[in-house]
Amino acid sequence: MPVQHRRPPQVGGVPGVPLADVAAGLARFNEAPFATAEAALLECCGSLRWAHRMAAHRPFPDLASLLAASDEAGYDLAPRDIAEALAAEPAPCLHHDAPRAAHLALQAAHAAYESRFGHSFVICLDALPPSQHVDQVLAGIRVRLAHEVDEERAVTADELRRLARSRLVELVTESW
Repeated sequence: MPVQHRRPPQVGGVPGVPLADVAAGLARFNEAPFATAEAALLECCGSLRWAHRMAAHRPFPDLASLLAASDEAGYDLAPRDIAEALAAEPAPCLHHDAPRAAHLALQAAHAAYESRFGHSFVICLDALPPSQHVDQVLAGIRVRLAHEVDEERAVTADELRRLARSRLVELVTESW
């Protein structure tokens, strides 16, 4: 269960990051060799098909175009591509200073979710401060355990798209 600590992007930019830095990062991403871009994209979404498609569609003129392409590629993923992306997601973890009870509760909830649906629980927590992550993850698992398999498949795919968007923003605002 990946935990995101950044806020979602705003139209035209990323909060706290000058537009020039976003443009420069996007330019570096667009100019990177195909294999380098594809490897970086696989860190955003673990589907090789998604990463290959995104790398092949470069250059992107702006962040909005990159994020729109990410959504489109995400909606086109087949079940096996989603399974591949889910398999690449990191296992749930908390800061080592979190109370033992929180670690145990998260492990138990995640095990119940994985037993029911056969894959890791994913959720994008960008809009929330880190102090609320554990509560939101546990609440999310509790709510989503009640979903039918098809409903949860759709929710999971949406969370993967949200995570990919967030990671793309991070990618283009990092130094290459």
